Amino acid sequence: MESKRGHVLLYYLSGQRVLDYLHNAVDTERKMTKLLSCGPENHPNAVEKLLATQRTLAKANRVQLREIAQLLAHKFLHSEVRESVVCVHREDADIDFMNVLANELVPHGILCLVTVGSDKGAGQFLLAGPDDLVSVLGPKVSECLAGKGGGRKGRYQGKATKLSERQKAEDLLRVEVSTL
Repeated sequence: MESKRGHVLLYYLSGQRVLDYLHNAVDTERKMTKLLSCGPENHPNAVEKLLATQRTLAKANRVQLREIAQLLAHKFLHSEVRESVVCVHREDADIDFMNVLANELVPHGILCLVTVGSDKGAGQFLLAGPDDLVSVLGPKVSECLAGKGGGRKGRYQGKATKLSERQKAEDLLRVEVSTL
């Protein structure tokens, strides 16, 4: 039952619809029992437990990705040959990974292009570095990656539809920076 504007709406099933509904409910219960390895009375508890585990693992994954970004930045900053352009791609990362890496590298005057997503499909990109370089190179990188984006204050980020063209964007950045 549902109340709407002073009226009561009553939903009901009759005839073959009752049998179909019951068949679907029993079928769903059977599948859930098999997947959760417990009886129907324990389904809610099992699902809550799985969701809690998923949240815990997702949080641990975020923390580990942040640490990986910090370690990568440390590696680039303390390598024997310090590059002026750093390009990093990670398939399983997120925007937080890109921001942590950029925040670690940009204060040292390094131009960095970070991409995340499927190698041959779509994903996200972030170009970060000195304001003057990013404002000029951001749209060019976006064009190389067949993406859309925008930015300000030394950051240009967006969505790319062709991450397979990453090497082309990296080459463009290296050529442009070397001519400055």
